Amino acid sequence: MDKNKIFVYVSDTYAMEVEQGKTYLLRIINAALDDELFFAIAGHNMTVVEVDAVYTKPFTTQAILIAPGQTTNVLVRANQVAGRYFMATRTFMDAPIPVDNKSATAIFQYKGIPNTVLPLLPSLPAANDTRFALSYNKKLRSLNSPQYPANVPLRVDRNLFYTIGLAKNSCPTCVNGTRLLASLNNVSFVMPRTALLQAHYFNIKGVYRTDFPDKPATTFNYTGAPLTANLGTLTGTRISKVPFNSTVELVLQDTNLLTVESHPFHLHGYNFFVVGTGIGNFDPAKDPLKYNLVDPIERNTVGVPTGGWTAIRFRADNPGMYVLQEIILFIT
Repeated sequence: MDKNKIFVYVSDTYAMEVEQGKTYLLRIINAALDDELFFAIAGHNMTVVEVDAVYTKPFTTQAILIAPGQTTNVLVRANQVAGRYFMATRTFMDAPIPVDNKSATAIFQYKGIPNTVLPLLPSLPAANDTRFALSYNKKLRSLNSPQYPANVPLRVDRNLFYTIGLAKNSCPTCVNGTRLLASLNNVSFVMPRTALLQAHYFNIKGVYRTDFPDKPATTFNYTGAPLTANLGTLTGTRISKVPFNSTVELVLQDTNLLTVESHPFHLHGYNFFVVGTGIGNFDPAKDPLKYNLVDPIERNTVGVPTGGWTAIRFRADNPGMYVLQEIILFIT
């Protein structure tokens, strides 16, 4: 494997020079704000070996899917006819939301090939290819070997269910008297003026409340017809307290408050195991029976599918206050 990768700036497009027969390790990072991306290299397969700094069971694919904040390491062998091949991304968007669908490109260029050779374009999944997205994510598995065990919690001390969505909130100074807010369990986080850990350490009152709900106050058909007149969204600095060393299962449920869409989630301070995912409303009676508790992928960022749900598990063994999208988990 050649670690001495050379990047050449050619006609406003980066070119990575490779040698015939060598294998290259590419570390791919999605630095987009909110878009999941497909990535492929024309004419070349990729072998996925790691995500979010955790080894995976290797598998070969023509394209990968990567959410904002996620990383993926792939091995690529320069074993095709010497030439120039585009590396390209395309936005994955299977929701009825306008998106800038321009492709970003770089060039996988064999040594000795002049820059005048026209690169070949890869065959990327369609922008709304939900089937590929779900199939790809199912292939991501932890090694679960003696050297790299998957210590997924089998017993759960605390069950959390968070609905995700955009909602309208009254705003007298805004256009049309309303504004859009992102929310979990219909609560939108307000950034405090005092640091939360500082407020906890010095016992400063009135900075935050510890009553963030474990589940939404109102149950409804989360992925049904758009609820444009919906549930009013609350605002506040509210946190969820989790006892130290307890095990947590968190189900993240997309909603159709205004429209369904995918949501990337990152939990600071922790890795977690993605034990299940699906389309539609999470069924607490049936869906846990299909969890992967043997070799689920371990990572720190996960995408919740459009109109669907994702279940994660972790052990709260790192004391502190950590942001999970719009709320704070307080491990005490």
